[in-house]
Amino acid sequence: MADRAYDLVLFGATGFTGSLTADYLAKHVPAGARWALAGRNQAKLEAARARLAEIDPACGDLDLLTADASDPESMRRLAEQTRVVITTVGPYLQYGEPLVRACAEVGTDYVDLTGEPEFVDRMYVAHHATAARTGARIVHACGFDSIPYDLGVYHTVQQLPDDVPIHVDGYVRSGGTFSGGTFHSAINAMSRGRQMAAAARERRALEPRPNGRRSRGRSGRPTRLADPRGWAVPLPTIDPQIVARSGRALSRYGPDFTYRHHALVKRLPVALGGAAVVGGMVALAQLAPTRKLLLDRIDPGQGPSPQRRAKSWFTARFVGTGGGKRVVTEVAGGDPGYDETAKMLAESALCLAFDDNPVTSGQTTTAAAMGDNLLRRLTDAGIRGRGL
Repeated sequence: MADRAYDLVLFGATGFTGSLTADYLAKHVPAGARWALAGRNQAKLEAARARLAEIDPACGDLDLLTADASDPESMRRLAEQTRVVITTVGPYLQYGEPLVRACAEVGTDYVDLTGEPEFVDRMYVAHHATAARTGARIVHACGFDSIPYDLGVYHTVQQLPDDVPIHVDGYVRSGGTFSGGTFHSAINAMSRGRQMAAAARERRALEPRPNGRRSRGRSGRPTRLADPRGWAVPLPTIDPQIVARSGRALSRYGPDFTYRHHALVKRLPVALGGAAVVGGMVALAQLAPTRKLLLDRIDPGQGPSPQRRAKSWFTARFVGTGGGKRVVTEVAGGDPGYDETAKMLAESALCLAFDDNPVTSGQTTTAAAMGDNLLRRLTDAGIRGRGL
């Protein structure tokens, strides 16, 4: 792909998370990197470029590419011009497929920050085989969903004996808020339980399993813990699915790997209250009128202020056992949904563009596609990891 005009293009550069990702790239792209901004509104792109030029005057020369997720031809033109595409344009189930298809067909690497299981499964069924043939690496969930857990478990597994059954429990705590786009994606996903289950079945029927090995990811059960102290409660996100797929792709996870994913809360009433709120939202999301009421409460372009993000944080602790050994590791950082997500997404794209990674193609995961290289990048960028 040396003849392509750009090393990477950021699609959705004028949205809330897209703007944060653009800011990060302006500060961290290597010298000589060829990158551009893409979106559907030329005036907003020009304003974004002017803002980035205040960070680095060289950004004043960035190319601007007009592209619309509803126009498949513009998605193909975008994919044909670059080695790597970053997209922050969601909800992905509504807007994402044309760009995935284009990248798969022309061999362009792709990263997003989706946490939508139905979208990921449908993209595997529709486009994995094409991407595997062209050499495109399609890497979903490159933000808070699911990098801290995918790479956290990857690192934990490396501390355990080789070729033995391995079990890892993940415990997540965070203090932060969400943007309108994240809220809309979550409500739409809650309304599509049957479709999500159908997409998962279709993928299971098509996706091969490793011979002589198995890898499973599950939401945990409610449990009272002494270390870490608190209540572990089920966390029904895409994260255990992503971790399990890394376990299937990488033999280092052993012959029988299991990951369980939990939220960690200090007090039981908080856990029960959170479960009640989520249950109520799921119920309201099932009917179109009440779903619309929920969606109308927050505009998709809204997000937390810099002051609010500065106070936000996350920790993810992993307890791994295997071969008679027990290890505890931790990943921690600042604002999970936006500042750290922008960092993770940008570093994932830079890693695909410029690092000597394992040979992979098709739909893959951050651990399988980038592994140690991305782990090093994120550590250097301030995501904290340690053994306890």
